[in-house]
Order: sequence, then C-alpha cells, then structure tokens
Amino acid sequence: MSLIDAPSTIAPALLASNSSLSGRQRTLASSASTTGVALHSGVRVKITIKPAPIDSGIVFRRIDMNPPRDIPARAELVKETRLATTLVIDDAKVATVEHLLAACVGCSIDNAIVELDNLEVPIMDGSAAPFVFLIEQAGVVEQSAPRKFIQVTKPIRVEAGDKFAELLPSDHFEVDFTIDFSHPAIPDDQCRVQMRLDPAEFLDHISRARTFGFSYEADMLRAIGLAQGGSMENAVVLDKFKILNREGLRFANELARHKVLDAVGDLYLLGHRVQAKYHAFKSGHDLNNKLCRALMEQPEAWQWAN
Repeated sequence: MSLIDAPSTIAPALLASNSSLSGRQRTLASSASTTGVALHSGVRVKITIKPAPIDSGIVFRRIDMNPPRDIPARAELVKETRLATTLVIDDAKVATVEHLLAACVGCSIDNAIVELDNLEVPIMDGSAAPFVFLIEQAGVVEQSAPRKFIQVTKPIRVEAGDKFAELLPSDHFEVDFTIDFSHPAIPDDQCRVQMRLDPAEFLDHISRARTFGFSYEADMLRAIGLAQGGSMENAVVLDKFKILNREGLRFANELARHKVLDAVGDLYLLGHRVQAKYHAFKSGHDLNNKLCRALMEQPEAWQWAN
C-alpha cells in the first residue's frame, strides 16, 4: 500500500498513546521512507524519518548537499512564508515543512531526523495523514527524559490589517480559527473550527484535511515558481463557483480544518508543544511565524511545564 492510499482512520493504539502532552519524550523506533512530488518546486523527493537522541527536536537533513546540511525546525530560521513555511540556514533551505511537523505533533514525536534528497518536503495528498502513516510504519518509542512544553501565561497577539493570531492562557491546547474567502462553495457556517486539540483529536479530526487552492490563480503562481507540482491529487481545487475535485471534501469544513493543521505545524517551530488557546482570523504562515517570534521575544508571557 502506498502512503497516498493510506487508511483514513488512525491506528487505535496510536490514538490511545497520545491522549496527553505530559510524559516522556518520544522518537521513532526505526526508519521509514517514501517518495513524492513537491508542491511548489515540482521535483520528486525521497523523505526518510529516523530516530534522534533526547532533546534533539525535529531536524531536517539535506542529504543531497555535500556535506549533508542539518536545518533545525525552529521559528527563527523561517525566511519564506508565501503559501508554505520555509526554513533557511546559510545556503541550505527546506520548504513546506508544516504538514510533516503537524504529523509529529499528532503522533507525539519530540525528536526525529527528517532526511530529504531535495529542497522541499513532498506534498503527498496535501494533508498530514500520509506522514502519520509513515510514522506508524516506523513505530514510536519513549525515551528516558521528560517532555517539556510551553505554557502561555499572558496573551500574545499579532495583527496584519484585519487578520490576527493570538495565544491566550489555557489549561490545554485549544483552537478557534476562522477563514473568510467569500466563496459560494465555502458557506459561512463552515468557516470556523473551535475545539480542544490534544494529539488524539488532531489525528482523528484534523490530520486528513487537505491544502487547497483556486484554479484561477494557478497560472500566476506557476509564473513565479510556485505550485509547480500542484494538482487535484494533492489539493482541494476550487474555481470561482465550486469545488473541482470529483470526490468532493473529506469534511464539510475541510478548508478551515486545514488552516488549523498548518497552524499546528507552524507553532511546533517553537521547538515544543504549546499549552494555550490559539485564536486566529484569516491567519497564515507569515502571521503564525510572527506569533511564534513575538512569544519568544516576551519570556515573561510563558513558562516551562511538563
């Protein structure tokens, strides 16, 4: 079975083991690989996830470079945010990291090495589910050190025009996200996601939500080097009136759920899970990264917890 045809349900054992943020750090039990097309560059990419030591975090490794270059998944290394989150360190970059990072959150992976033989994480089916399946194939093991997470103690907010994203104190991780595209195929009552989002809830309700785009923007995006590998095999595509994918949506509010998926991955660039309420209106990768940086710049607004 290919990862793109992976089951739509998540293994019950993995769901049961991910019910809490607390506990010990976790990594992969073994390595697992797959290949896929990169959404923006259009190149074919092989990705391999591997175990990593305690306190390593998630590290992307460009094995096509000589010597191979490591790029830690950290918010301060984000240099490009147009339609994807891209990490850059010196002459090395890795693009479209958010879906893989979101899968790591959902599977409670604290430490992993992600090897790539090109500059972008493959898009797979446009969701995090194929990466969840890849992690399931590798297996997950506990490590000897306790997990730490970031507990927000004071509100942090960033804005851009009518858009905003904020982190508010909470006893758990929860989301309240609203999109606004004024599109006939996106009714107002399907533009908002409000839920408590522990790893099990993410796997069950968010991980399968696919990225999306508009057919009338495709030529413009390709002219500037984006969406070279995009298709209805790896994205929900809309014209000015309807959804073009023959199978339709996986959830009535799939587009809003995917924006939550992106945010989960972007927030993991803090290096640890967050205990807070994430509240946003029309936020995207750029605003999410600004929110991470704003939190890091205000140490009085958070504390370590485990």
